[in-house]
Amino acid sequence: MTSLASGGVAADPAKGDVPPTIAIIIDDMGHNLHEGKRLANLDQPLTLAFLPYRRHTDTLARLAHSREKEIMLHAPMANTRNFGLGAGGLTSQMDEQSLTTTLRRALQSIPYVRGVNNHMGSLLTQQLRPMDWVMKELYRYPVYFVDSRTIASSVAGDVAAAYQVPTLTRDVFLDHEQTEEFVDKQFRELIRRAKENGSAVGIGHPHTVTVDYLEKHLPLLDEQGIAVATVSGLWAIRNNNRRMFAEGDKQTIRPAFAKKD
Repeated sequence: MTSLASGGVAADPAKGDVPPTIAIIIDDMGHNLHEGKRLANLDQPLTLAFLPYRRHTDTLARLAHSREKEIMLHAPMANTRNFGLGAGGLTSQMDEQSLTTTLRRALQSIPYVRGVNNHMGSLLTQQLRPMDWVMKELYRYPVYFVDSRTIASSVAGDVAAAYQVPTLTRDVFLDHEQTEEFVDKQFRELIRRAKENGSAVGIGHPHTVTVDYLEKHLPLLDEQGIAVATVSGLWAIRNNNRRMFAEGDKQTIRPAFAKKD
């Protein structure tokens, strides 16, 4: 299995000899202990995005880190359909202090956190002022931001880039229909984009159909000449393997223990 984890890259991107590479982020981690353990135990370097303060977030994040998975905060953000956000949610009604304090505490609640992406957020990611506050806070720490692109008019990635927060954007959602046929179609699209552009980012969820599919199909990628990387590994490939953060440039995220749902 060709895999490019966050610690390094197997080939020199400048020479053009890096294979087409995919990063797969699994959102909504922290609720489902069984599927969460299956994902943590897969051989490939997946990136797992955890909702803050959920029942199994701490346990699964520690397990996943020990299995060389990359850990993200899946930050709940206000959406256009008024779905509830749960603990740690960021809304457009918050002032700057409330929003940044909520975001900071959520970051502190996720062990080994390396990055952030938005959970929902079709409302908030369109709004410049709260995105400005989010990225100003994230800039303080050695974390990247992935725009899940839950709406086409999101400004989150642009604001992250303006704050020099390392950023990537989701290319393909794998499983918004939970059938093997649909996941297969989306997975093939992810591979097609990686072949066309050199790399691609897919987002899935800890649904049984998704985990079953990944368990079966990820080991087959090597013979197709497709590599799997963490988000950090993919960023390194796209940026000629340069360091994401300068030594001593960022504050350490200090773990905090918070009440769970």
